[in-house]
Amino acid sequence: MTDTQTASVSPLTADAREAAIAHFAAKLRFETDASDVVEALAAGERLALVDTRNEASWNQGHAAGAIHIPRREVADRAPREIPLDTPVVVYCWSPGCNGADKAALEFAKLGYEVKLMIGGFEYWAREGYDVISDAGPVIRGVDALVGPVAPEDCGC
Repeated sequence: MTDTQTASVSPLTADAREAAIAHFAAKLRFETDASDVVEALAAGERLALVDTRNEASWNQGHAAGAIHIPRREVADRAPREIPLDTPVVVYCWSPGCNGADKAALEFAKLGYEVKLMIGGFEYWAREGYDVISDAGPVIRGVDALVGPVAPEDCGC
């Protein structure tokens, strides 16, 4: 920054600024992450955390507190199992999988308020949140590449 520039002058045009605000506001409306889900559940917020993977994947390990509705079964099962006024958060394996996006689309078509948990089960587990398998609780630490190893909040 030169002496004649000030920090209060934005390089964005007013239209570009408004577009950026709209983009990120929309993204936050439809996406969440594992730490926000854990915080919401701890605060007692009403939501259904839905694992959209197949049975074998669910049995291998899933987020504690999640319910299991494979994505291909959402249209049939969700209306019977989740009240329409319950906010839904869906996840699949990882950022490299779009199964949860497909499930979120089905929930949206049914009229649910739905968010995608970015990072999926991979980041839930890697960040050290509670995991349950068909054998019981899975004990693992925080992966230092994706989460703070100290118990305090990451500050995100």
